[in-house]
Amino acid sequence: MTDPVTEDTRRDPLGLVAGGEGTITGTVVCAAVISYAGNKSDSVWDLTLAILGTVAVYWLAHLHAVTIGSALTHRHHPLAAIRHALVETWPIVTASVLPVGALLLSTLLGADLRTAAWIALVTTIVLLTGYSYVAGMRGGLDRWGCIAAAAAGAALGVLVALLKVGLH
Repeated sequence: MTDPVTEDTRRDPLGLVAGGEGTITGTVVCAAVISYAGNKSDSVWDLTLAILGTVAVYWLAHLHAVTIGSALTHRHHPLAAIRHALVETWPIVTASVLPVGALLLSTLLGADLRTAAWIALVTTIVLLTGYSYVAGMRGGLDRWGCIAAAAAGAALGVLVALLKVGLH
């Protein structure tokens, strides 16, 4: 008999689909940093460090909040609370892999920093759209409901892109 947790981990190694809230939060944080720092960074490495550093701070804040919440609400022992919080919040970190990968790959393929930042930002919009569509499917929505969910995810990403345009 196969272990369902191991099986889910094989199908979703970064926890991006199963991670729900953390995946959306991590993706939006990446998009926001790209929007703000994309034109202010001197190099792709500066932008990458800004993304990863900001994601790390958000993750630590969520890790702390979920740990404390678990201990207070469920009266979990601190070690059990932190184990729960690590599983719950890790997708915030792993959500940065694809946008940062798009940023680095596009730079490697010859894009300048500004273009690479836009490619990474568009990647976050596509991801938010896809995650939202999948959430609609898993929630039992019909095709139009899934499309509406995807549109909501896309709108969130476009809102962040408009922030980029407004800031620069």
